[in-house]
Amino acid sequence: MALVTFSSPDYKDKTVYAVAGSHTETLLKLARENKIPIKYDCQDGECGTCLVKVSSVDKKIQRMGGPLTEKEKEVLRVSGKLSKEEMEKMIVDDLPSPWRLACQMIVRDEDILVEY
Repeated sequence: MALVTFSSPDYKDKTVYAVAGSHTETLLKLARENKIPIKYDCQDGECGTCLVKVSSVDKKIQRMGGPLTEKEKEVLRVSGKLSKEEMEKMIVDDLPSPWRLACQMIVRDEDILVEY
């Protein structure tokens, strides 16, 4: 089971369990089920409203969710969070992105910190 800690300067940190192996539960779905007020609009990866910063709790570089979707790549590039060069480096070096869309990120079996 993964522990996901949601952190915001406006709210008290909250840690919840994500079911390991589901591979279908998005970070946004997990947040909504646990009444964590991540902002969202389209829920389809096109608006960028649910942008979050994700890091490993133990500071190791882990996968931190499934790979970026094509929608995420475009929104992160347009919003200025990741340049084309940074995305290419992530692919070549097999590194995770610290910026994700909560509606697109699938939670894996790893403990993560989500800043929103």
